[in-house]
Amino acid sequence: MPKSRKVTVAEVYLRLLKSRGVDYIFANAGTDFAPIIEAYAAVKDQSKLPEPITVPHENVAISMAHGYYLATGKVAAVMVHVTVGTANAICGLYNASRDRVPILFTAGRTPLTEFELHGSRNAGIHWAQEMFDQAGMLRELVKWDYELRNGAQVASVVDRALELARSEPGGPVYLSLPREVLGMDVELPEIGDGSLRRPAVPAAADANAIDEAADILSRAENPLIVSRNAGRNAGSAAALDALASAYAIPVLEYRPCTNGLAGDHPMNLGFDSKPHVSEADVIVTLDTDAPFTKQMQSPPAEDCRIIQIGADPLFENYPIRGFPRELAITSTLESALPMLSDALGARRNGVKKRADARRKRIREIQKSRAERMKGALQKAKADAPIHPAWVSHCLDQATGGEAMIFNDYGLQLPFMRNTKPRTHFGTPLAGGLGWGTGAAIGGRFGANGRLCVAATGDGSYMFSNPVPATQVSAAYDKPILSIVLNNSRWFAVQRATMSMYPEGRAVRSNRMAMSTLEPSPKFEMVADMMDGHGERVDDPAELAGALDRAIEAVTVDRKPAVLNVICGADY
Repeated sequence: MPKSRKVTVAEVYLRLLKSRGVDYIFANAGTDFAPIIEAYAAVKDQSKLPEPITVPHENVAISMAHGYYLATGKVAAVMVHVTVGTANAICGLYNASRDRVPILFTAGRTPLTEFELHGSRNAGIHWAQEMFDQAGMLRELVKWDYELRNGAQVASVVDRALELARSEPGGPVYLSLPREVLGMDVELPEIGDGSLRRPAVPAAADANAIDEAADILSRAENPLIVSRNAGRNAGSAAALDALASAYAIPVLEYRPCTNGLAGDHPMNLGFDSKPHVSEADVIVTLDTDAPFTKQMQSPPAEDCRIIQIGADPLFENYPIRGFPRELAITSTLESALPMLSDALGARRNGVKKRADARRKRIREIQKSRAERMKGALQKAKADAPIHPAWVSHCLDQATGGEAMIFNDYGLQLPFMRNTKPRTHFGTPLAGGLGWGTGAAIGGRFGANGRLCVAATGDGSYMFSNPVPATQVSAAYDKPILSIVLNNSRWFAVQRATMSMYPEGRAVRSNRMAMSTLEPSPKFEMVADMMDGHGERVDDPAELAGALDRAIEAVTVDRKPAVLNVICGADY
């Protein structure tokens, strides 16, 4: 029997992560990282450890882990510097929490001891950076938090973290790692593969509830599916396609985080809830936290029957959520939707005639919508400053619908084909700006060479920490195309003020307070810092050529590219 050898807890920890399928650690290091860095130097076979990716800002790091999961379905680890690094990452963590994205979010912990152990405090910051409850600032946003207290428990702690993060509904977990514990010597244990600590099998939909939903849908004349995340994985997207196609149930993807249907799907009603929500007699919401609001869209009719389906259909971590429903079914979509299809199949004689009538009606709706979009695009193509609809169309034409688009409050989806499910990823409704750029870079780590595009407003781009993001993109040969739709203002702030006070003084003023971002930076120069490709585009006629040059820079020259597209102030 081979003799065991002494290693640090940090080395065991890293070996455990790799054996459990964690291929990357997106890291922003601090004084607490010394045992981790030493462990990487000590292990000759680096394939036994996750690849360390140095990220110069915490918000970029956690957004990268978010985008990596969207592209691959795999959990990445993030490690940041104690309390201050944790605080810097919370905006991105909020996005992951509300988007139910599993991330192993870790931070060093200020040394517990002042002088007693190897790794005790030896810098002035080690006193000021300690908090009574480091995890307290983010506990509401994670499924689990813990502090590694002893090297002997490291396998149990890692497995506990990952099984909870990956179990439905998914979400981030938080683990703090004291420096003295990471630096302790232990016997190298048998690592294994973690097969005895797999995530929990998701809850299956109740068969009686599915039958009840099928009864309701079988009698519907004008049913509607509202989805935000049905494209989160291939299984749920395929299940939605099958259900909608077989029974002519149209799908509205309202503010989607991940598109579940191709843009040209016969049952795709697009993204505008008017007038579809108010005309429906049955609405099925799929993993959708806010399917409609009375203030901004026409609400459902009073006699509309509403069914909610999702891994957590009531969104239990939302303090207030009062959307009505007759039936809430707890299940993953890839489990519930095939069951619902089968249940409707048993009632096919009762639904075929209605479905055939709907197909004809939906074709007419799609034809009318296409004509409206064509007319709007024809008008927008000549607008200067450039209209976001024209940017969206030109990007769609330039990429052929094949790129992975990370849309951080910029593009207008009705003007894009989205030819395949899971090609569009939208900002989580938590609204943590700056998500898209880091998410697109993270997507490149798992996208097998596919073009990844981050589309942002100018305000969002500044939130994305563009210099650190571009640096890490170039450093690891993961170039992306960043498109900044630059209207020199916080348009979301302006729009919110207009919606609340449509006849107010602010709307009538020449310059609305706290919403302008002038003078506008020369965003295209961010790419120049890393020998990338940057252009400013003012003329709509020049946009297509600029996109082609930028895409060539990313895909052929393997350089990051930034297009600063000057857009109108109102759209």
